[in-house]
Amino acid sequence: MNDAADRPIIAFDSGIGGLTVLREARVLIPDRRFVYIADDAGFPYGDWDEEPLRARILGLFEGFIATYDPEIVIIPCNTASTLVLDDLRRAFPAVPFVGTVPAIKPAAERTSSGLITVLATPGTVKRAYTRDLIQSFATKCHVRLVGSQNLARMAEAHIRGDHLDDAAIAAEIAPCFVEMDGKRTDIVVLACTHYPFLANVFRRLAPWPVDWLDPAEAIARRALSLLKPNGAGSEPEHGDDIAVFTSGNPDFSTRRLMQGFGLATV
Repeated sequence: MNDAADRPIIAFDSGIGGLTVLREARVLIPDRRFVYIADDAGFPYGDWDEEPLRARILGLFEGFIATYDPEIVIIPCNTASTLVLDDLRRAFPAVPFVGTVPAIKPAAERTSSGLITVLATPGTVKRAYTRDLIQSFATKCHVRLVGSQNLARMAEAHIRGDHLDDAAIAAEIAPCFVEMDGKRTDIVVLACTHYPFLANVFRRLAPWPVDWLDPAEAIARRALSLLKPNGAGSEPEHGDDIAVFTSGNPDFSTRRLMQGFGLATV
């Protein structure tokens, strides 16, 4: 097993959405190497049934843990976290896992109107874990769950530089906005790490201003809190950070995007 200073942090996502979390993690944790893993061969996770997806992710991680011996694993993917995080912790008890769940608690603490929307994938919306969060932290709020089949794909296309139709995006976010008893939705929880890539588009197309709640910094801070001090005495070059795609064959625009994030595709 490698020394802690040599062991990377894995960030795992269904696609490139987890780059929003990786960006924050690299700022807060500059003294670690990162391996970004995108399960592009399985993307999008919202189309999967639960048990096959659970088996797929567990199987993938057997290889990831053996290959990279990570110090910690961040899963910036709501669908994967709400489905398989507990299974991963049981399967690999020596490795700390930091998951991503819808930021319902901070939304409930921050809302003025009491009207909150959780914008997620269909898988996250239907998960009992999400309902439990609402029951635990937002019983005094009206919480609308909106599951989009299309926004994760749209976000991936957007970050690669493809043109998106404003009307199509506006249609996806329209159910997020609720008016009730003279009050309006004032917070939309971005419960898919792909969605922050579209945040500026959402702001432009929204029928009224809301707080688009991005959990990326909170996830990075949680990861930082679980790390032991690095005794290496120097920071690694982030040029050593790599991106791994389960397809083994990301397209040119994706490779260029990884390069822009300072990740070498292997």
